[in-house]
Amino acid sequence: MTEKFNWKPEIQSLVEKKGFKNYTPIQLKTIPLILKGTDVIGISATGTGKSHAFILPILQKVDPSLNSIQAIITAPTRELARQLYEQVREINEFNPDYRIKLISSGLDKERMMESLNTQPHIVVGTVGRLKNLFVDEAVLRLDKAKTIVIDEADMTLEMGFIEEVDQLCGRLADDLQMLVFSATIPAQLQPFLRKYMHNPKMIEADEDHPNQPHIEHVLINCRHLTYLEKLLRVLPGIQPYVCMIFARTKQDVKDTAEALKQNGYPVVEIHGDLTPRERKQALKMISNDEATYIVCSDIMARGLDIPSVSHVISLGLPSSLDYYTHRSGRTGRAGRSGISYVLYNEKDIQGLKTLKGQGFEFVSRDYRRTGWVETKPFDFKPKRQSKETSEAIQRVLNKPVKKVKPGYKKKRQQEIDSIRRRERRLMIKQSIKAQQKERAKAAQREKGGY
Repeated sequence: MTEKFNWKPEIQSLVEKKGFKNYTPIQLKTIPLILKGTDVIGISATGTGKSHAFILPILQKVDPSLNSIQAIITAPTRELARQLYEQVREINEFNPDYRIKLISSGLDKERMMESLNTQPHIVVGTVGRLKNLFVDEAVLRLDKAKTIVIDEADMTLEMGFIEEVDQLCGRLADDLQMLVFSATIPAQLQPFLRKYMHNPKMIEADEDHPNQPHIEHVLINCRHLTYLEKLLRVLPGIQPYVCMIFARTKQDVKDTAEALKQNGYPVVEIHGDLTPRERKQALKMISNDEATYIVCSDIMARGLDIPSVSHVISLGLPSSLDYYTHRSGRTGRAGRSGISYVLYNEKDIQGLKTLKGQGFEFVSRDYRRTGWVETKPFDFKPKRQSKETSEAIQRVLNKPVKKVKPGYKKKRQQEIDSIRRRERRLMIKQSIKAQQKERAKAAQREKGGY
């Protein structure tokens, strides 16, 4: 990887420090375009190297000798903004002249404003706070920027921030280079892209699909239990390095995390009600590999790069099935093996059928006292029995009972099971005869008898 592009010395040193051996598909396809100044729409999932697909060329293009903002990187959540900021400012280890600033919700606004007497070269931040300091307070000179990155664009749209991005971009230079990175490009995002992008190149990287052999997709039927009740029953059978547990709502995340804590599991929870201090502490524990169980919602987990995830557990399917791809893709990274568990009930069946139609291969298991056991598939359908067997069973069921005796239901079931066993034995005999007949014909053909 180190010889692929003519990086500046400090970027070359950063690449070597990060230990990058080969470019990922999204990097290989987008970096040359970004360096040329082309507008790019990069479609790639979290964990495919997309952050450095735009960070490296931006660092290459920034001139630290200029006293102005040259690049903007926006993120939909403060967690993702901080993570991107930490990745960008690694360049300071090799060149301290790059001025990089985090502009994010959850940080002291007055201090941020005071620090902007000297404008940074690269700004990383949440959309709302960037727009506030640029449009409302006029202390952040984003209008001088040459490049803007909208990271996790589909999530930005889903969280309702696209209007603020629109207000921000409407005040930037007309010749601005726009880079949009996202796992998906929803139809609702298209008007925004057409409004601001100039002949963009859409790049969809051919990354490993989560339905690869190194990810095993396991279904666990909750039956009469809630997702949380079933989770507590199966967790003793899972020995993860890091396990991400996905719940649908913020309240589900809170309830799940609290229940796990009460049962002695080391848990980190990520949801929108955490204070800035709690968020920072949670992210620090995750980055230091101090969190064994991470409970989160789909939105709050997007963008968090946690390469050490060995297991993923979904408490039901997400409201948008596309998110299952993102969930399961959190494990099995970099060629390692991983397991994605789905705890499901009746309302998840149709979604499972859709995922199966998309190529996901599921196995069905359950954890019991003796360990993990194979169970019937979610779409299991018993074989149809013959008309004669159905009629025989119906006669047993319709048989009048003069006097109910203890155990009569058990005896009746034994009689029905006996009828079904007779049918199975008959089918086996017929199959054996058919095979014998076919072998005899084959032997005759070999002898030239036919």
